[in-house]
Amino acid sequence: MEHTGLYISYLEYEKRYSPHTIAAYRRDLLQFDKFLQENGCPLQEVGFRWIRRWVVALASENNSPRTVNRKIVTLRSFFGYLVKEGVMETNPADKIGSLKTEKNLPAFITAGKMDEIPDTNPEDDVFASMRDRMIIEFFYTTGVRLSELIRLGESDLDLGGMTVKVLGKRNKERIIPLLPEFCRSLGEYLSLKRSRFPDSGMLFVLNSGQPLYARWVQRLTDKTLGAVTTQKKRSPHVLRHSFATGMLDNGADLNAIKEILGHANLAATQVYTHNSLKRIKKIYKQAHPRA
Repeated sequence: MEHTGLYISYLEYEKRYSPHTIAAYRRDLLQFDKFLQENGCPLQEVGFRWIRRWVVALASENNSPRTVNRKIVTLRSFFGYLVKEGVMETNPADKIGSLKTEKNLPAFITAGKMDEIPDTNPEDDVFASMRDRMIIEFFYTTGVRLSELIRLGESDLDLGGMTVKVLGKRNKERIIPLLPEFCRSLGEYLSLKRSRFPDSGMLFVLNSGQPLYARWVQRLTDKTLGAVTTQKKRSPHVLRHSFATGMLDNGADLNAIKEILGHANLAATQVYTHNSLKRIKKIYKQAHPRA
């Protein structure tokens, strides 16, 4: 699709979307372009019916409604860009409705399970053991995203003020408070890290001193959480969900959680209220004398 490259650049440099989001949009557009080519339809002739045919084809290939809906959002955004640039007069994806989806509640780890996470054996490498523990604790203590943690530098920490500065989506900064005990542990970790890698300004690094990368952190999280839970989802995002759910369960204001998580709107944060309500109902049924 000839305009895809310009659109992707627009997402990257003007909208400042994350690399993960940009990669997903690119895949969706390449898939749609292949569909058009196989059916002999040029981009300028794409209308509502062509997009609906693609949606039907995707659904018939056993794509989940959530996956199909994401692709619809991609096309709606892409054609909106083409209208803005004067390439097309109207957005043919505007009339396409989303498929009905089941609401999957965010997976999370309870505070009790988090307390059961064992320390890794420090005999082989004290630095690696402490770093791994700090990474898991950082996710659970702050609720940061994987992409945010990887970018953190030592200068983003203010251990005296017990805060960390995080650069979120679209380069939006936010300040997250830290717990006193966690700050003390971070201070010990930093002393060890600086003694081994004095020239690195990154907060967390690999054993080689190189910056972390996403897949490495995902493997660490999966392995660590696998020691305390059998649930399938054991990603850094599960720790983000665990942070938010735990805060809400302990009476935190929803708007405060929104600000800490860096959500653009309250609707994204409200999903955690469903987790808390589910647990409240379970406790109610177990504890009420007439249950």
